[in-house]
Amino acid sequence: MRYTVIWVRGVRERLTTIWLDATDREAITKASHAIDVELAVDPSRKGSPLREGLRVLEIPPLRVLYSVQDADRIVEVLSIRSILS
Repeated sequence: MRYTVIWVRGVRERLTTIWLDATDREAITKASHAIDVELAVDPSRKGSPLREGLRVLEIPPLRVLYSVQDADRIVEVLSIRSILS
């Protein structure tokens, strides 16, 4: 079952900042794409539970915090950070 992955506005802006500041922009691009791909299928089994309703997924050099809305088949990426910084 496929899910729609939504990056909330502030997270997209943060990803842009991480990309602009990165010495290896290709790694950031590949990791963000891999996050989209991973979370689109069975997101409740990806990453690790953090606290009720929230999960964390690491695909170096990025880490995202996300929530899954199974009834609507939506994943919301709520936060992102560079593991290297």
